[in-house]
Amino acid sequence: MARRRTRLVAVAVVALAATACGSSKAPSSGAAGSSGGTITIGMSLPLSGAVADTSKDGYQGYQEWAAWVNAHGGLLGKQVKLVVLDDAFQQNTALADYSKLIAQNHVDLLLGTFSSFLNLPVAEVAERNKFVYIEPSGGADSIFARNFKYLFFAQPATTERLPDQFVAQIAAMPADQRPKTAAYVTQDDPNTAPATAIFKQKLTALGVKAVYDTTYAPDTSNFDAIANTIKQAAPDLVIQGALADDGVSLIRSFQKVGFSPKMFFQTNSPTDPNFPSAVGVKNTAGIFTALAYSPQAPFPGNADFVADYTKRFNTAPSEDAANSFTAGQVLQAAATAVGKLDQTGIANWLHANTVPTIVGPLSWDASGKPTGSLLLAQWQSGKLQIIAPSTAATSKDVVLNKPGWSS
Repeated sequence: MARRRTRLVAVAVVALAATACGSSKAPSSGAAGSSGGTITIGMSLPLSGAVADTSKDGYQGYQEWAAWVNAHGGLLGKQVKLVVLDDAFQQNTALADYSKLIAQNHVDLLLGTFSSFLNLPVAEVAERNKFVYIEPSGGADSIFARNFKYLFFAQPATTERLPDQFVAQIAAMPADQRPKTAAYVTQDDPNTAPATAIFKQKLTALGVKAVYDTTYAPDTSNFDAIANTIKQAAPDLVIQGALADDGVSLIRSFQKVGFSPKMFFQTNSPTDPNFPSAVGVKNTAGIFTALAYSPQAPFPGNADFVADYTKRFNTAPSEDAANSFTAGQVLQAAATAVGKLDQTGIANWLHANTVPTIVGPLSWDASGKPTGSLLLAQWQSGKLQIIAPSTAATSKDVVLNKPGWSS
């Protein structure tokens, strides 16, 4: 059980004026540790490889946060410098990178990488070295089952809560209107696979029969065979545990084989700003997803973040960008409250306090798991609308019979 929160620290978000910092390469020489007026913050991101397009947004979210901090006095009175390595979405590379950041570059602080696939092993490196590790993405509950003291997730909820709002939506439908059958397809990832399994368990309990269930490798690029097999099973509902481009690829394969389910839920992929152009705006109609963040959410500082990020990068922030910015907010709030670069002090403070962020107020239990819940969203008329919970809804409509794909 989480301890009672003793303080609510206001993190004022104001206009960002400085240019973003950071580099996609390691420093060319010397240790990168704090010196003079600089605090170094290390991270390894998949800037190349299978999810490079998606993780680019996460990197830009970190850059935006660093620019904001530096434009408004820095962190603990010092300028922030991002030390960024490329792990190419390879676990062994990510492990080596974070070890290097700590032992060779001597960074002062760490921020997390992208996805549960990478964060699962990297969190152990941070814990072993007693470094606070705030991950922007990677909500697999297996990460938190190890009860690490220095690990924190900068989203409102983890994988086990991801299906809640959608399952509640199905449960609220009249029995004769609910989907009768479902197909489950997921990337082999410690975030998407468990979430898909929870969907299957909860929907089966509602009487939705599973007619297909498969897991594909992270490097899968051709989904034609999977799409054709799903077409033969003819499910009313398809649940896909997608991470990035795999979500787009399955839709394109559905188009090839001429299949469109009445209801379709995907994780992650539909939150990418490039999703509509990748699959066609008309083809987004009716697709459900879960959100940790919305640009329309009325949380303090969110409107300023959206405006400044859009100005800097000429595009609206994605969920990945917002999650990275949030991870920076959390780290800054704790370091500022503690008043020094004390890893144990920062960890203890986060376990005992609530931090206001652009994704809402965040607090954590003893394992670093957040205590909130996610939003249910659906693509409607070319826009990703929040449909649940009602207190955060941007649309009162729900499309229950998704239109077919168009070419």
